[in-house]
Amino acid sequence: MIRSLAPLALCLWAAACAPGGPGDRATRAETDAVAATREADGTCRAREITPAIYEQVPGQVQVVQAELAPDGTVIRPPIYRNATVPRVVTPRREIRFQVPCPEEMTPEFIGTVQRALLARGYYRGIITRRMDAATVEAVRRYQSERGLPSGHLALDTAQELGLIAIDLPESDA
Repeated sequence: MIRSLAPLALCLWAAACAPGGPGDRATRAETDAVAATREADGTCRAREITPAIYEQVPGQVQVVQAELAPDGTVIRPPIYRNATVPRVVTPRREIRFQVPCPEEMTPEFIGTVQRALLARGYYRGIITRRMDAATVEAVRRYQSERGLPSGHLALDTAQELGLIAIDLPESDA
């Protein structure tokens, strides 16, 4: 009995000694959500790529090339076979838009984003103060309804939520 528990105890001990756990590592959603490039003018921009969508349609594929004489006349025509071929339904799309810079994406700011989305019914969860998968999905749902299908928090969205001040032109009044 004791001998059969030894491997189990060894596995549990090794697992307990392993560095980190699921909560210690940033998820892909967290890493992608704060990835921004700083422009020369000091602003930060994110890039969202939507891959092309293809469908398979009936078509013909050339199997053997035509054989041509030196003067360009066709000696033997090409041979085709019927096959399904891909057709682009929606082309690949890349959009770039202004986002808060990484130094602005503090845990306090992210918690405020979560609370703002929770109050509007987009975020369902506890306030983690991290750009976790649930937060990224809430941002995506909110922005998609406004024409930006991205989980990156756009600067316009943060301003619309009242989280970042809007620069107003100075008046002479």
